[in-house]
Amino acid sequence: MCRRRTFRPTPLVFSVANAALTREVKVKTETKRFLILLFLMLLMVCGCSHRGGSRESASSSAAADPIKPFLGRWDLTVKTPAREYPSWIEVSEAQGQAKVLVVGFGGSATPAASAQAENGTIKLSMPPNEDYDGCVQMTGKLVNGQLAGTATGPKGAAWQWTGRRAPALNDQAVAKWGKPIRLFNGRNLAGWKFADPSRAGVWKVEHHILVKDGSGSELITTAKFWNFKLHVEFNDGPKSNSGVYLRGRDEVQIETDSAADPASQHQGGIYGFITPDPEQPRRDNVWQTYDITLVGRTVTVVQNGVTVVDHREIPGITGGALDSNEGSPGPIYLQGTEEGRVAFRNIVITPAM
Repeated sequence: MCRRRTFRPTPLVFSVANAALTREVKVKTETKRFLILLFLMLLMVCGCSHRGGSRESASSSAAADPIKPFLGRWDLTVKTPAREYPSWIEVSEAQGQAKVLVVGFGGSATPAASAQAENGTIKLSMPPNEDYDGCVQMTGKLVNGQLAGTATGPKGAAWQWTGRRAPALNDQAVAKWGKPIRLFNGRNLAGWKFADPSRAGVWKVEHHILVKDGSGSELITTAKFWNFKLHVEFNDGPKSNSGVYLRGRDEVQIETDSAADPASQHQGGIYGFITPDPEQPRRDNVWQTYDITLVGRTVTVVQNGVTVVDHREIPGITGGALDSNEGSPGPIYLQGTEEGRVAFRNIVITPAM
């Protein structure tokens, strides 16, 4: 019988095998480390490239759309040598061009003659009919979220102006109304004041009726209100004009002389902003009624029992506003600076609770 010979490796064989195995493990480990290091380097390069691209993209976006920081509605205050005046602008964009709607000291919402934004500055050429008294160029910059700038005109006058973003005024529906308050007592002007006492003579009380005859001072309540319902009875003569200002900032138009003007300046409308629909016929020397509800920016006007403005948003202040502080309560005022004879009676306000 042949016996199988068993192979027994010598120590030298073991030594050679272990060395080969060690080299193989070492090579694999170093290769793995190299691959990991290469991956990390590629990841860092991609990350830096991505971050650099984001900055470049953001910078390019800002440069390509310089009007963007100015978009929205702004309540302005313009400081002239005589006094401070309220104003308002709405900045929008159409096909890459800046569009600006302006309400000046006494006019209606009118597009700016020109508007442009560059290098963090907005430049406006104001409409000539917005009572800027020749100061037609306005330049402003954003400072801590507000606008600040100057207005200059062809005669070299320089005014300072500031602008705050207009508040949203998203008030909810009123849950409960308070007690009605009679603003005109039928005897005298208790509870009222004149914007210009030197021109107060156009107002008088006749047979329990409040009458404005001619152009004079505005007549303003001493009390201020926020959300309310207002009832007013009025009688306007031929070729006459007045208005009821809500919170001293938004005019509900009264007129028999504006048939040729834009529809938003007709009786029953919110002057320069909202057209009465359906518009009621002009009737002079006839008593009529307004029932006005104002909650936040939302207004409803019922004229002689017909709703002519139905839950519409008032974008901003109208010409002739007392101030541009839209987020604050304000008075009721009756416009006295326009021509003609207009009578008022039964002026009753019901504030929200």
